[in-house]
Amino acid sequence: MGCLPGQRSLPRAAGRATRRATATAAALAAALAAGLAPHGASAQQAYPAKPVHFIVPYSAGGTTDLVARAVGAHMAQTLGQPVVVENRGGAGGNIGMDAVAKAAPDGYTVGMGAISTNALNPHIYKKMAFDPRSDFTAIGLLGNSTIVLEVNPALPVKSVAELIDYAKQHPGLPYATAGAGTSMHLAGVLFGQMSDTTLTHVPYKGSAALLTDVIGNQVSVAFDNLPASLPHIQSGKLRALAVAGEQRSPVLPDVPTLSEAGLKGYAVEPWFGVYGPAGMPEPVVQRLEAALQQALGDPAVKEKLIAAGFSPRASSASDFAALTAREYERLGGVARAAKMSAD
Repeated sequence: MGCLPGQRSLPRAAGRATRRATATAAALAAALAAGLAPHGASAQQAYPAKPVHFIVPYSAGGTTDLVARAVGAHMAQTLGQPVVVENRGGAGGNIGMDAVAKAAPDGYTVGMGAISTNALNPHIYKKMAFDPRSDFTAIGLLGNSTIVLEVNPALPVKSVAELIDYAKQHPGLPYATAGAGTSMHLAGVLFGQMSDTTLTHVPYKGSAALLTDVIGNQVSVAFDNLPASLPHIQSGKLRALAVAGEQRSPVLPDVPTLSEAGLKGYAVEPWFGVYGPAGMPEPVVQRLEAALQQALGDPAVKEKLIAAGFSPRASSASDFAALTAREYERLGGVARAAKMSAD
């Protein structure tokens, strides 16, 4: 089910009338408790009255963690309350996002959703505790990350072409990602399809654990988000062969795209954004949306994110809801065609 322009929350699935009524009542009670009224800027300023918890559905040390902490620190200045980042990794991000979906819709719990958690996972996990089309309120886009194809320098390959040859000589070559169902997993699946190679997926619980094993050469190949891997590429502990986006990364200008490296048309660009539970009061959404956009517009925050390989890109809550709905439909087709599974 698609999202209509102007909608703040993602559309609800049929048969959820009771849940909708409960969420609406809870939101109204939360708004009254926070001192919010339907009209008036002074009422909106009553929120927030306590710290906002920002759930990152992956382990510390990865791209989502870096972005959440940089953006959250600036949002705290705007909101006048601490923004506390909490890492709740596992199940490809599903555990953390489930906690967001089940939180009170009062604006005091939000989460870092992504292309994987809110558009891909529902198509590759047999059991999902939440429905991304109906259980969240979209608050705003954060931007795009770059996926890098990297290897341990001990592996005797220095280009994508050499890696493809090596993979064909070693069927079942393992490759690591930050988790099943992540955009990195999708990148690996498409690489295998387009290069006609057979690879074995080795999912980790976040980039930190992945990097430890790839640097230690327990697994020699990885698809990872660039911000987490960049310091190790720059130090020479990892060798970057290509990036997965449509354009080269400004922080790795000499590293080609996979399309340039021979897999013409290859492109996987993960996006990230902020969601809250379904049924949040509109004034609270507006307050968080404004704080998020101010953070992404701050030169110091932008510089920090760009230097780490992340491309900040703000959007309205309604535009982000529409993007989520489109990507949900698009990646459903990709997952079915590739027979992807995370179970």
